[in-house]
Parts: sequence; C-alpha cells; structure tokens
Amino acid sequence: MINLKGLLKFLPTIGILFFIGIYFYASKLYPGGSQIDVNSVGFDWFNNHWCNLMREYGLNGAINPAKPIAIVGITILCISMIIFFFQFANHFEKNRNWNLSIKISGTLGMLSAVFIFTKYHDIMTTILSISGTVVIIGMIRALHNNHQTFFKTIGLFCILIVALNNFFYYNQNLIKHSPVIQKTAFIVILSWTISLNYLINKQNMLQQRVKFIAS
Repeated sequence: MINLKGLLKFLPTIGILFFIGIYFYASKLYPGGSQIDVNSVGFDWFNNHWCNLMREYGLNGAINPAKPIAIVGITILCISMIIFFFQFANHFEKNRNWNLSIKISGTLGMLSAVFIFTKYHDIMTTILSISGTVVIIGMIRALHNNHQTFFKTIGLFCILIVALNNFFYYNQNLIKHSPVIQKTAFIVILSWTISLNYLINKQNMLQQRVKFIAS
C-alpha cells in the first residue's frame, strides 16, 4: 500500500522529476530555430534556451505547440521548489530572519520564473537570479551551521554557475554558450535539491525513531 504521507514529504523530488519529463516532451514539440540558426529544425540542446520552449512562435517563425506544455512544466517546477524552500528552512534554519529570507526569496524567485515567457523576460530573469543568489546564500549558511560540508560545497558551486550563466547570457560575445551553461545549472541545482530533499526526510525519520525509542 502506498504511504501517501511519505510521498508528500518527497513532493519537491516528484515535482522535479515531472518537470524533467515534461521538459523532454516539450522539446520534441518545438518547431525549430535557435540563436545560431533560425532555420534549424527542432530543439537544439546546445543552442536553444529553456525559455525558447515557452515562446508563442519558434525562432524559425512557426507556431510553437510546445508553449503550453512548457509553461505547465515550469509551473510544476516552481511550486515544487517553493515547497522545498519552506521544507529546507523549517528543517535547517532556526534563526527567524534567515528562515524568512530563504522562504521569501525562494518564493519570489520561483514566481518570477513562471513569467519568464512574457515580454518581461529579462526583468524576470534578473529577479530570479538575485532571489536565487539570496536563497542559496541562506541555504549555504544553514548547511554550514549544521556541519553539512559536502552540500555546502555544492551550494557554493551553484552560486558560481548561476553567476556564470548570467555573465554569459548578458555578454553578446558569449551568449552562444549560454544554453549549455543554463542546462548545466539545471542539472547541478536540481540534483542538489533532490539530494537535500532526501537528506531532510532521512534525518526526520531518524529523529522520529529516536523519539519513539526514548518514549
């Protein structure tokens, strides 16, 4: 029998896995066109950004049937990440101000990500990057205080790759490499999130067992 309560604790991981599946499906629907070749066919993993899937039209000018699918995907991801930020803050951060900073910055960043497909793309991207940096700094602080050296190190790498992604994206001479950096950032940050989601639930289970034995 499926333990529904247990599954709910892993909602961030489940949501991320759904997003990945939707991402791949949406990429199959994208008509074509990239920053390197507007006449290319299909989604180019090396030259298309994720947000291209959410455009009304492909960069080749054709109607983009991937748009609604991609929007559903990013919405699921953002809801999953908001749940995770609350879960993380409640588990690792006892300081009220930092606890709220992680929750608020995480929520603001994810809400902006949902609207990346609009004409305010660059503004939303900037808000996402700033909020994301704040929340990752808060998480790194909490992980440091909880002696989670490995996860803290990965967090530092996440900040580096977010900064690198923005540097490449806003530099006309380097933007051609941005799609690869973006996907690398996705892989690293989402893998970090899934691992932390597992760690949080594992520690919670151990604490519950200790309390049960002690009682």
